[in-house]
Amino acid sequence: MTRELFRLNATEIRKLIEAGEVSVEEYARSLLSRVEARDDAVRGWAYLSPELILQSARELDAIPTEKRGPLHGIAIGVKDVILTKDMPTQYNSSMFKDHAPQIDAAPVAILRQAGALIFGKTTTTEFAAVVTGGPARNPHDPGRTPGGSSSGSGAVVADFQVPISLGTQTGGSTIRPGSYNGIYAFKPTWNSITREGLCQYSLTCDTLGLYARSVDDLKLLAEVFSLEDDVRPPQTPFNVKGARFAMCKSPDWEAAGPGTVDAMNKAAELLKAAGAEVVDLELPSEFNKAAKWHEHVLAGEGRISFLTHYRKDKAAMDPFIQAHVERPNTKLSRAEQLAAYDGTAALRPIIDSIASEYDAIITPSVPDEAPEGLVSTGTAVFNLMWTILHTPVTNIPGFAGSNGMPIGLSLVAPRYQDERLLHVSEAVGEVFKNGGWVSAL
Repeated sequence: MTRELFRLNATEIRKLIEAGEVSVEEYARSLLSRVEARDDAVRGWAYLSPELILQSARELDAIPTEKRGPLHGIAIGVKDVILTKDMPTQYNSSMFKDHAPQIDAAPVAILRQAGALIFGKTTTTEFAAVVTGGPARNPHDPGRTPGGSSSGSGAVVADFQVPISLGTQTGGSTIRPGSYNGIYAFKPTWNSITREGLCQYSLTCDTLGLYARSVDDLKLLAEVFSLEDDVRPPQTPFNVKGARFAMCKSPDWEAAGPGTVDAMNKAAELLKAAGAEVVDLELPSEFNKAAKWHEHVLAGEGRISFLTHYRKDKAAMDPFIQAHVERPNTKLSRAEQLAAYDGTAALRPIIDSIASEYDAIITPSVPDEAPEGLVSTGTAVFNLMWTILHTPVTNIPGFAGSNGMPIGLSLVAPRYQDERLLHVSEAVGEVFKNGGWVSAL
């Protein structure tokens, strides 16, 4: 048996721990060895205490077998905008340096109750609200961004430092890092997982996001968070042969670079070769307004969310967040805000109806591979519409850009069909493994 335990996904290490072949402490030490070897390059942790990790691991090892939860000993990174009772939560803000509220956010509490080993806090952009790059780097090329705002969460999973991490998405902060880092990322249906204890940006859009290197691991998390469809998917694997997929370039297709254009074409070819029916989907023209409506919703709700911090220490805030409060450029009116709320609400049942005609809609996750440099975490142009429509989205890795960096594509399903989307994603992920990208990590 390999002793590079850090390379195993959560489902694999869970089996070894359950069988008594590996202790949680042994597993934790393997992960820590990976962090020690790679942290200078990746810089994905905002807070990590080896002493706390090993103490927690020993406590988990002492739990009798019959009392162990479904995530017993599984290491999970937590984005540093999510409260943790035994670690600081600093939001990448100087106003909250060493801030330690000593309470778990509800999702973290659920994970602890399931036996998870909360490993550390991952880096983020300020208040998970800006695209200004943080310290985290792309593990496949440290000269490139890992995306954001869940920067560290995507990077540390891709780099085998933990098998699972939590992110958040208000625009594209879960799906974009998933694509840039070459891993699975899952944004479930809005409000299907509690957001209590998460930094608030937009009540209408904020969603807990999940990262893993396999769909099996995402399914394990879905079970822990009780993401149950009205009609549960079958226990048998999804069969791509005979399935029906829609290729949706989205209203922002002009932003697609050659890597994403090639990925969409290859995806269609691979699915057809596997026996699927693949059709092009052009959304009704009213969906062209979704990205602007998303902007208006965030402008209004961001002003509310950040007003307290603004009045406490305006100078300490990123100019983008200051602008949310001051509204110097948009001067968003209440009428425009209402139009955005009502317009997107009207689109949601329409997209549910359209998506229900297919096993999944396939659409870009990003314009192209991760851009060079660390100044910006990239654009969420291809994510905004799906976020405000509240649909579940999975980033599926498998494709490569011109520089050999990973590119993923998004699978979309109707709201509250999260289990079905993961069921389909697992099979599509196997098909996309032939997309041309190979990790060198």
